[in-house]
This record gives sequence, C-alpha cells and structure tokens, in this order.
Amino acid sequence: MNRPRIFADFHNADAQGRLRLSCIGTIEDLSRQQIQLKNGQLLTLYSEELEVDGLVQFSEAENIWVATIDWDRIRTVEDEHIISAKL
Repeated sequence: MNRPRIFADFHNADAQGRLRLSCIGTIEDLSRQQIQLKNGQLLTLYSEELEVDGLVQFSEAENIWVATIDWDRIRTVEDEHIISAKL
C-alpha cells in the first residue's frame, strides 16, 4: 500500500512515544504534497536514513498532530532498497 511519505523528527516524541508532526520539514512535506492531516490517516514517516509507518492522531493535550508508531518497526531506507533490488 502506498502511503504519503512525510518528514518527521524521530527525536521529537511526546511522553506517549508518538512523533510530533509539527517541525518545519513535516509542514513543508505536507504542503508540497497538499495533505491535510486527519485522525486515522496512515503515513510513512522518514528522517535521513530511517522510516516507519505511522497512524495520525490529534493530541488534545498539546493541540498538535502526532503519529503513533511502532518503535521496533523502524527500518533503514538502505534496507528497503536492498530488498527491492533482490525482488
């Protein structure tokens, strides 16, 4: 399944481990791809050589959009290219 690929800062997580979707790189990617965030939306989040799939939620506590991710499923982009090349 093709999900929009959006920049996220993996060092900017809230207390629940969700990535905050408020940094400038995220905002630029959302704008460039004309994406409006909504609850339950699936995205692929990346930063440099890392990426992970995430589920968008609105954080009422911080009044910002966040993404729930599985920290154990973060993958390197290099790995993805190697797997694709072998197929």
